[in-house]
Amino acid sequence: MNAKEIRQLFPILDQKVNGKPLVYLDSAATSQKPIQVIEKVEDYYRRYNSNVHRGVHTLGTLATDGYEGARGKVRRFINASSTEEIIFTRGTTTAINLVASSYGRDNLAEGDEIVITPMEHHSNIIPWQQVAKATGATLKYIPLQEDGTIDLEDVKKTVTANTKIVAVMQVSNVLGTINPVKEIAAIAHQNGAVMLVDGAQSTPHMRVDVQELDCDFFAFSGHKMGGPTGIGVLYGKKALLEKMEPIEFGGEMIDFVGLQESTWKELPWKFEGGTPIIAGAIGLGAAIDFLEEIGLGEIEKHEHELAQYAMERLSVVEGLTIYGPKKRAGLVTFNIDDVHPHDVATVLDAEGIAVRAGHHCAQPLMKWLDVTATARASFYLYNTKEDVDALAEGLVKTKEYFGNVF
Repeated sequence: MNAKEIRQLFPILDQKVNGKPLVYLDSAATSQKPIQVIEKVEDYYRRYNSNVHRGVHTLGTLATDGYEGARGKVRRFINASSTEEIIFTRGTTTAINLVASSYGRDNLAEGDEIVITPMEHHSNIIPWQQVAKATGATLKYIPLQEDGTIDLEDVKKTVTANTKIVAVMQVSNVLGTINPVKEIAAIAHQNGAVMLVDGAQSTPHMRVDVQELDCDFFAFSGHKMGGPTGIGVLYGKKALLEKMEPIEFGGEMIDFVGLQESTWKELPWKFEGGTPIIAGAIGLGAAIDFLEEIGLGEIEKHEHELAQYAMERLSVVEGLTIYGPKKRAGLVTFNIDDVHPHDVATVLDAEGIAVRAGHHCAQPLMKWLDVTATARASFYLYNTKEDVDALAEGLVKTKEYFGNVF
């Protein structure tokens, strides 16, 4: 199935925006949803809407089977060793905060180190800043090379015997850099630290095997991979999760509640207090089915080709700067001389082209790039070379428009 055929499975893409066919190039922010996911979520609400784990009636059983069935699909999708290691969350941000608030605060003290990179999304910076403040730990950064990549020698210099947590994104949402997280995890483990991988930008686009990576924690979101918003996953090694305390308390996560003391359910439910995101999990399961049918290898190959084609097409636009390495994931971040990224995005929107403009929740990286903001075009399995051509033509129009204005 080629990209044009895949595109037909996404109803939202069959429309005009500002009188022009929609060219959606903002999948790094959120992906569009295939009809299979939309219908699966609708089926839950139409046919067996009920709470899970609580009732013995038919609807409750169907809902529980759908919810826990989705957990099984996630386990297989990222090759976790057990469903006990799969925690449903609201998204990547919640998953990282869970690790920071539970594992981080209980296992860090003054003199300990947390190591991250300047390219991290805010959701993989701020939680560690807060943990460092609460525990007295030190937050350290692995330096970046000129092209926005990581040198493993710098990792070895930054990670020390005092390092307790290393937290790195697998793919940069700004630069498209694909980080060597498997090798970084090995260095972390050699120094007695645990490794968290932010997989928000990798899981939708390439095969992920958490056992092969040997990471201790892995976080990702459903909405970036064709699933619903409000659902995400935290993978954690069972031995670590068993020692961690929940950070949300209430229904569903308890084993026994007394007047003064309570005990928790076993994994994974002790971390899923309250009514869970049932429809979201079921929709995520449908998204996984869809991606596996297409093939993660095919998706990665297609996006790599689009990114390379985009870099070639955009490089001829006078005054345009592209940020990040030559070898990259499926996105291109850029600026046009003397034109603010928000103005670029506004003109492109008038042409029906949706791109992102701003700091992309990566202000430390913007400072490293010495810019206040950038524009970003990000690709997914439903994008085509024609979309890239439309972007290039739109940028030429943008340049011409602001050239005439000035």
